[in-house]
Amino acid sequence: MNQDLLLKNLRNIPDFPIPGIQFKDVTSLFKNPACLQELDNALYEMYKDCGITKVVGIESRGFVMGAALAVRLGAGFVPIRKPGKLPAETISESYSKEYGTDTIEIHKDAIEEGDVVLIHDDLLATGGTMLAAYNLVKKLNPEKVMINFIIELDGLGGRAIFPEETDVKTLLVVEVDE
Repeated sequence: MNQDLLLKNLRNIPDFPIPGIQFKDVTSLFKNPACLQELDNALYEMYKDCGITKVVGIESRGFVMGAALAVRLGAGFVPIRKPGKLPAETISESYSKEYGTDTIEIHKDAIEEGDVVLIHDDLLATGGTMLAAYNLVKKLNPEKVMINFIIELDGLGGRAIFPEETDVKTLLVVEVDE
């Protein structure tokens, strides 16, 4: 994987969504065809032999590479969304994040007991959103759950909130203040 290409094209937005946050904007990677292809290939190589049957993407940036990876793996794609966005019966989980609280939902019938699930999102900071997604998916009793991020912010300890046996992988590690 060409990490230099990805890091060179990763946009940093100071004070978004609140003062003091240095937001890592992956949309600058998505709009660049070479970066998008690099992300797609790296994720596929990472998970091609894992038997994944469902890729879960977290609204909204997790939808982009999550759906692309599901296609390449021959797996289904499942969205996790904010309340009121999914049309069928859902379960929900509320959580705290570094700049507030939120709730996410998944369809009750999205995951089956034999599924091998990869949950994907763009960024691991403190891990609150992904832990909520992980808890939602686990309630549906899949066979196995793995977690993936494009970027991990080093030094915030987000990885430590997941159970020790959880497979958590990232493509890029970036210092918090970069």
